[in-house]
Amino acid sequence: MKVALVHDYLREYGNAERVLQGLHHLYPQAPVYTAFIDYKGLGEHGDRFAGWDIRPTIAQQLPGITQLFHAYRLGIPYFWEPLDLSEYDLVISCSSSYLSQAVLTHSQTLHINYCLTPPRYLWEPIPITPYPSNWYTRWVDTTLRQYDFYAAQRVDRWITNSEIAARRIRKFYRRQVEVISPPVPVQGYGEAGDRYYLYMGSLTAEQQVDLAVAACSQLNRPLWVVGTGEEAERLQHIASPCVQFLGNVPSTQLSELYAGAIAVIHPSAYEDFGFVPVEAMGRGIPVIASAQSGMKDIILNFRTGLLFPQPTVENLCEAIEQFEKLRFSAQACIERAEEFAESVFAAKLEWFIAKALDDHQHGTSSSASES
Repeated sequence: MKVALVHDYLREYGNAERVLQGLHHLYPQAPVYTAFIDYKGLGEHGDRFAGWDIRPTIAQQLPGITQLFHAYRLGIPYFWEPLDLSEYDLVISCSSSYLSQAVLTHSQTLHINYCLTPPRYLWEPIPITPYPSNWYTRWVDTTLRQYDFYAAQRVDRWITNSEIAARRIRKFYRRQVEVISPPVPVQGYGEAGDRYYLYMGSLTAEQQVDLAVAACSQLNRPLWVVGTGEEAERLQHIASPCVQFLGNVPSTQLSELYAGAIAVIHPSAYEDFGFVPVEAMGRGIPVIASAQSGMKDIILNFRTGLLFPQPTVENLCEAIEQFEKLRFSAQACIERAEEFAESVFAAKLEWFIAKALDDHQHGTSSSASES
């Protein structure tokens, strides 16, 4: 069986790239088609893709594509549709904002899409994230939204990372979807420290790191913030001396960072699936997170962490104070994290693909299996 992988683009190492790694682990000989690759943006994580057969589209030749990729979004159909995938029996696309599910495949080819989410900027914009709105951007987004819907109908089978993302796929694409959580490396031992609360991730508006900074500043609790982003300067301005900003931390130092953490705070109400919370629980560390996010499907409330109901400083302060009155079992955290381990992802995905291939070979249509 000849297999090809398709990925939106490679310009940073995030949740989508972790899923791509999990797919490539199952099919290490499969070529990876991607809109473009930016080794500078990947930084030290570029080594993770060393030795892969990566095949960029014509977008790679466009001037400034790695930084202006969103400005080129009207050309997305012309990046994906010219790809010749006729030689493959199985195509697995991994998509979110750049519509890699739009590739054309032959009738004998099974096309499975792992969708992190339908593009939020097209279907469900995050209200706290600034986005330019004028007649041109509205026209471009309307055109792309229509194209995205029709391109989604060409996919044979759908997989996503969480129930929240699954609801979007059912609503916006009118397609049935299987939820298979992404592969998370789980350490499997450890326990929480007693030195500081920890936030780890990008410093962007949608991550709502300001909630954690303000809450810990108000309560005078030590918070260590790991990551960079456009919100860094503003966050430092509102932070009290009990908050430390560490910037990007090498992966070799993560174990030491986790070891001192009382808990991981994951404040975003817009996160569908969080790798950091699962990694933390895999080290015996509980998590404080928003109940409005996909974390409610990961964290067992009052057992492996606490969920606060509204994304406000007051709610998070109450959650931190309540957390400090409780005790959490490191073993319970680890056992929960192991449900999202890489081996679980591989087993579930292999079973799903085997069933989909069998249906495809016997002529069972996607619409028939979904009805």
